[in-house]
Amino acid sequence: MKSDSSRRRFLAASVALPAAGLARTSNQAETKAALAAPAAAPLSTGKPLFKTLGRTGLKVTTVSFGCMITSDPSVIERAADMGIIYFDTARVYQGGNNERMVGAALKSKRKNLVVASKSGAKTKAEALANLDTSLQTIGTDFLDIWYLHNKTKAEQVSDELLEAQEIAKKAGKIRFAGVSTHTGQDEVINAAIKCGKIDVVLVGYNFATDQKVGDAIAAAHKAGLGVVGMKVMAGGFRRLKPGEKAYDVMKRDGAPAAALRWILNNPNIDTTIPSMTDMEQLDENFRAMSQKFTATDEKILAEQLDFIRPLYCRQCGACEGKCPQGLPVSDMLRYLMYADGYGQYPLARERFLELPVEVAGVRCRDCSGCTIECPNGVRVSERLARAQELLA
Repeated sequence: MKSDSSRRRFLAASVALPAAGLARTSNQAETKAALAAPAAAPLSTGKPLFKTLGRTGLKVTTVSFGCMITSDPSVIERAADMGIIYFDTARVYQGGNNERMVGAALKSKRKNLVVASKSGAKTKAEALANLDTSLQTIGTDFLDIWYLHNKTKAEQVSDELLEAQEIAKKAGKIRFAGVSTHTGQDEVINAAIKCGKIDVVLVGYNFATDQKVGDAIAAAHKAGLGVVGMKVMAGGFRRLKPGEKAYDVMKRDGAPAAALRWILNNPNIDTTIPSMTDMEQLDENFRAMSQKFTATDEKILAEQLDFIRPLYCRQCGACEGKCPQGLPVSDMLRYLMYADGYGQYPLARERFLELPVEVAGVRCRDCSGCTIECPNGVRVSERLARAQELLA
């Protein structure tokens, strides 16, 4: 029953969006042709589409560039040459090396681009120190957007951190203030609207996300905030054959482009920042920018939703504080997603090893039974045990 209910909610959400031109392509031959099209299309076809990022007035392409897992600067350089405007990094990505690479790759084009970074600091002094380091590392005098990173509760959008952003604005070190959120998105978004000092929200959002997050995004858009979508691929989990890589399988079955077209179909999303590690991913995402979300895409994503149900944490926050061993469940599941979904094992292990020693040392296999029941059907105890075995 839960599976059927989730499928109905997903399909209802996709139909509710203004998807003008949804083609009813139900026959098998047409579906196969649609799935094969991205692989057969020539590189760099399509055209950039633009939106204004809320009240910032910044004009950005609807597909932007999430740099977190990119290690090849030539991919970033080419994206800028193709017309992508907004590039997103953070102080913590790759131990600071990601900011350095992004800055070097975009140096000659900086004045025409939107560059964003983030700080996970908890105090004003630490945040401002992080900002100065980011500016120096990127090699820029200012950031177009500076996010308070990975906030999960309304109170984490604190007066102290908002003051840091105001100080940075007055000093000309940032143009606009933002907040990013993976967990508790609706609460954090609503706090950002209420405080009146946040210009942009960066939110985990995809075809598997709870509708309440979509409602909060709509409210933010109505209030004039810029809305940036991340985690658009819903974890990237696929069925792999021996020797296959996750993204190759995703590309073969059309899931990445379908997932991207789904979020681009939402009028309340100004831009998206899918991760891109190579030229092929860049070209596929660039093409998706000017493509319609179709009935074939609906079918692909409905099947993907069924497959990821036991694997993918929606970051809904329902499990927060409920593990008797004190495990940060949603965070650990997100770290595992980096490895299992996106094939980014070093990143997953780096994040896992940042956990407090007493938390990282817990083993779910030692518990007699898990007390957490995921409302979305994730097999929590199995996934946590795998994270501990793989990443500890």
